[in-house]
Amino acid sequence: MTHYLLDTNHASPLVTLSHPLRMLVLDAIQSGDLFALTTVNLPEILLGLGTLPRAAQSKMEWTRLRPSFQIYTIDEDDAMQAAELQIRLRRRGWHIGTVDALLAVVAMRNDLILLTADRDFDGISELKHENWLTSPP
Repeated sequence: MTHYLLDTNHASPLVTLSHPLRMLVLDAIQSGDLFALTTVNLPEILLGLGTLPRAAQSKMEWTRLRPSFQIYTIDEDDAMQAAELQIRLRRRGWHIGTVDALLAVVAMRNDLILLTADRDFDGISELKHENWLTSPP
């Protein structure tokens, strides 16, 4: 059983019935893999779904899928570790945004594989991450 954390770019396509990523994730869930989100990227996901031309349809599908995902909350320790990560990366000439730093910290703390299409995470050697949009499992 593998545990994954979804970045927004891997969570948002899941409401599109014909999207190949949706089938990959749903098959992995059926096989016993676990998928999670955070309270940090949940608003990004919901904002994106709410602004789509098919917003009502997407929100209904999200409501149906939502129980399949664990939600990690962000605490003060996560915030402090994210800032330290940003500082460490900046000193090496690598920039990462605050939301991405928080996602990385949650993934590392909980030994999760981050599913993301963002190259911003490439500078974090201790972070396990994959891109199922370009390299399916």
